[in-house]
Amino acid sequence: MKSGIYLGKENIEIRDVDIPQVGDNDVLIKNIYSGICGTDVAVFKHGENTGHKITVGGEFGHETISTVVKVGKNVTDFKIGDRVYPYPLYAKGDTRRAGTIGGFSEYILIPNAKRNHSLYAVDERISDKLGCLIEPFTVGCRAARRAVNSGLNSTAAVVFGCGTIGIAAAVALKYFGTKRVMMCDTSELRLNTVKKLGFEICNVSSENIISKAKEYFGTAPSLLGETADIDCWIDTAGTENIFDDFMQYGKIESCFVAVAVNKALRKLDLLHMTYSQKSVVGSGGYMPEDVRDVQKIMTSGKWNLESMITHEFSIDNLKKALQTASDVEKAGSVIIKF
Repeated sequence: MKSGIYLGKENIEIRDVDIPQVGDNDVLIKNIYSGICGTDVAVFKHGENTGHKITVGGEFGHETISTVVKVGKNVTDFKIGDRVYPYPLYAKGDTRRAGTIGGFSEYILIPNAKRNHSLYAVDERISDKLGCLIEPFTVGCRAARRAVNSGLNSTAAVVFGCGTIGIAAAVALKYFGTKRVMMCDTSELRLNTVKKLGFEICNVSSENIISKAKEYFGTAPSLLGETADIDCWIDTAGTENIFDDFMQYGKIESCFVAVAVNKALRKLDLLHMTYSQKSVVGSGGYMPEDVRDVQKIMTSGKWNLESMITHEFSIDNLKKALQTASDVEKAGSVIIKF
């Protein structure tokens, strides 16, 4: 089978490797489409230890939709032909491999496969192309859930970053009942995509986010004076100034949800947090309920979610696909077809 092998910064190869052998309790799946995650781009552009955990010389990729092609003799949960989503956290029986389950390989072996644990059935109404975005959508859905479950009245939210996870967070916020959502980015391509999905937008490279937000959300008090009436800030972009702006301009009793992978150390003024009654929430990964809700979102028909996909490549062109995905001015979601 063909397999994308990670060899270091901007160095990958497509190799022919053996198809895994199926044990009595295992399931072999064949990938249909796989998506390129921002963490895949990070390790490709900048080397290991910059995105998800990855092994030099190993396979990688984790956003995929697949078909069951072989089952072990003890497997009763699945049959050949089932269309499934491999849940990265448990797909390989090793949570350290959540980012490297083999999404850029033709086949993936799922050891000790279990329904609604390592493999989930995919609703027949979800297209193959959209299905490979279930994984990043669960990340965005988890962030939205963390926001609305923060204990605050989250009726107004701003999402920074109009990539797949940012769009997923914004859509999930609306699904969970948030009335007004603004999305921010510097890429006109991505901003135009989310505008067509029905979201208010702000180009933070040319517009003042607080001024624009005041116009859209109205005003509310902060410790430093009048500010925008935003209940929740969700950061899927990871640039340093976003958290700084929240600390300076966030209203009293507002919440910041950190999603983007960013290793930069930040200073936190606890006295300010105390008097402003703000909260900072981490949101990494996803849970089974997010898989359930994402499939409901994708089958709701309320949003043309395939519109975020801008490029499609074959597995033989994986390097070009990663290079394309790294250019946010020219690419939205980039997918691989097998």
